[in-house]
Amino acid sequence: MGEKVVAHAFDLSDRPAYRRKLARCLEGLERLLEERRFDRPRNFMGLEIELNLAASDGTPRMMNAEVLQRIASRDFQTELGMFNLEVNIVPHRLSGRVFDQLAEELRTGLAYAHRKAAEVDAGIVMIGILPTLGPDDLVFGNLSDVDRYTLLNDEMVAARGEDFAIDIEGVEHLVCASPSIAPESACTSVQLHLQVTPARFPDVWNAAQAVAGVQIALGANAPFLFGKELMRESRPPLFQQATDVRPPELRNQGVRPRTWFGERWIGSAHELFEENVRFFPPLLPILSDEDPLRVLDEGGVPALAELVLHNGTIYRWNRPVYGVADGAPHLRVENRVLPAGPTVADVLANAAFYYGLVRALADEPRPVWSKLSFEAAEENFDNACRYGIEAELLWPRPGRSGGVAKVPAVKLVRDELLPLASAGLDAWNIEPADRDRYLGIIEERCRRRTNGASWQVDTYHRAQEAGLGREAALAATTRRYGELARSGEPVHTWPVGFPKP
Repeated sequence: MGEKVVAHAFDLSDRPAYRRKLARCLEGLERLLEERRFDRPRNFMGLEIELNLAASDGTPRMMNAEVLQRIASRDFQTELGMFNLEVNIVPHRLSGRVFDQLAEELRTGLAYAHRKAAEVDAGIVMIGILPTLGPDDLVFGNLSDVDRYTLLNDEMVAARGEDFAIDIEGVEHLVCASPSIAPESACTSVQLHLQVTPARFPDVWNAAQAVAGVQIALGANAPFLFGKELMRESRPPLFQQATDVRPPELRNQGVRPRTWFGERWIGSAHELFEENVRFFPPLLPILSDEDPLRVLDEGGVPALAELVLHNGTIYRWNRPVYGVADGAPHLRVENRVLPAGPTVADVLANAAFYYGLVRALADEPRPVWSKLSFEAAEENFDNACRYGIEAELLWPRPGRSGGVAKVPAVKLVRDELLPLASAGLDAWNIEPADRDRYLGIIEERCRRRTNGASWQVDTYHRAQEAGLGREAALAATTRRYGELARSGEPVHTWPVGFPKP
């Protein structure tokens, strides 16, 4: 969805024409796969982080256009809400000291962006959901002034035909409605990209799906919305409901949501793109001039623009991505599971754990998805959203006896998954110092049973115990979060509560 989209009205002939073009794009992708035209393995990874703008009092600042103008860097761009930004890091080879290199780039870039934003009292905050957001902040008028967001909102509202219903039950229960997709902008995430060969794609995607619940349990960082304490990671249910164009009758018929976990393990990347075309009506039927099959017949590489745009309006937690770079097509797995923050060190620890674990699981001769049902993986995802680092997850028992057991996430990670992640990083040729530093952060999170969500909740309750009302406690928690995040120390080291005056 990052490409330039010019807003215009669609007529009744646009979607059938777009659907026909999607079919040709899908055929083009199939031919590229059959002809082995894809780029050779380069072990490239990419990273995107969505950010919040907050004033010195902790409240959201609706001024991303002005802040971006001051930052004046192509690495930073708009996101859905006026209080959102996104930072994109150029692809890096997954080897050597890549995580320390990324840490230096991110710290430098984010510190500069924070200084420029602070000129207009709009600091940068990396967090899954900004705790001080209220219903009046998440309205159509606060969507970024970009054609593609307006057009996407208009089409999703038209497809739904009624308000979007938000109903999230956690520690407390939130029920509300929105006439626009603006609540989606509350959800700020990290996207981890991994370029893979077509043969490797299904194993990497399946591995990523299998560990999505583990990622959420370790990285949960979004326990509050609209003044209520909800799930430890409230972002996935909010995102799904804020983009759900199905009225109740279509849900009852089993129509798939546009934000979804999926429903099965796969055997090829083509299956995911084919599902997208088969299950989901086009939202933005914008036609390019390219005939992908003619381009292939002439020996060229098609952009498959319609397939790429359509794919960008279907929000899988692990999304397939087709791209063309330097004249060669490639495939990526885009992992969209993790919330942003709390610190650069935490983000890169999550990344190191993910890349190492996915590599190790994809290499196993009897992979985890042959022993764990897809339904169990989805149940893990849901439980991790609800309970965070205290979640219990289903996982295959070690040894030949077989079966699946429920195990505390922290025990599963420390006893079984951290050694696998370490071996996976070795297979990527990551320097031992990088490996040990960032996986050590994950181990300490598990030992102390602390992540961003648990720190937020504990600090919020300390503020209430000190006599602050709900709104003031959330604002104080947000301000303290920002202070500690800017220190750069990972969240498991943060003291709970507030310093004594």
